[in-house]
Amino acid sequence: MKSHILTLLKSQEDVVSGEILSDALKTSRVSIWKHIRKLQDLGYQIDSSAKGYRLINSPDIPYPWEMIGREDRIHYYPEMSSTMDTACELARKGCPSMTVVIAGRQLNGRGRMDRKWLSDIGGLYFTMVLRPAISPALSAMVNFAASLSLVRTIRDLYDIKAQIRWPNDLLVNGKKLSGMLSEIEASGDIITHINIGIGVNVNNDPSKREPNATSLKFLRGQETSIKQLLTRFLEMFEPFSQNPTDHGVLKQWKKYAVTLGRDVKITTIHEEIEGRAVDVGEHGELILKLADGSTKSVIYGDCFHQ
Repeated sequence: MKSHILTLLKSQEDVVSGEILSDALKTSRVSIWKHIRKLQDLGYQIDSSAKGYRLINSPDIPYPWEMIGREDRIHYYPEMSSTMDTACELARKGCPSMTVVIAGRQLNGRGRMDRKWLSDIGGLYFTMVLRPAISPALSAMVNFAASLSLVRTIRDLYDIKAQIRWPNDLLVNGKKLSGMLSEIEASGDIITHINIGIGVNVNNDPSKREPNATSLKFLRGQETSIKQLLTRFLEMFEPFSQNPTDHGVLKQWKKYAVTLGRDVKITTIHEEIEGRAVDVGEHGELILKLADGSTKSVIYGDCFHQ
């Protein structure tokens, strides 16, 4: 109902009477008034008068009813512990693929290697539940499809020359704009679900605690719409969600990879490896040429450009 009311209000620059809304939505004017009050409480600036209602401004919040065509798969929370934890619960209860859990702020956001992801208000923090029809061995391609979709979204919307650092961080001028974390559950050769958590520095300022980070607000010199960014990303990513191997993701991903051809240090839980990044294998592993001339494939770890 909220989505329908907002659609009608957005279609008119002038006042829309309660009678018109009531007739169009086949509900009582009292019900319309109650929904309007709820929308106002949620941050919508709606003028109310004897003539009717007029939408003045909408909050930049990705409420389910703002994500047209995805309403039943969007779960928004102003504040929560972790989008990844909630998405995992939903996945185990059988939620559909492309279910998205979004937080205005996370209290215990997670990054790779069990690090805490700073999640201040103003950023975009969300986790997607995916059920791709691929083998667990190819699950990394879903991550590559997500980082490919995000880098293209940033470039297309804002003309910012973002690049990808293996495996899926987005950098601009060497500073981190976005990070990703994935978790997979499988039964034998069948993937039960893959959850991909993404954090993007949008209108927050991460530089005070992370000097090597940046944000869209800093890069553009103005506020950026979180709703627009998320909507465009989901549209860009969804074609890849079922089977990214059908779309030649890796070949496209390499066009935006800033890691290839560089000397890097990879940190894993057990070791540090230094070498020149020469390629990415078919399962997403980074192939390094070591100082002694040998090669080594690294499946997982943090990558630092030397």
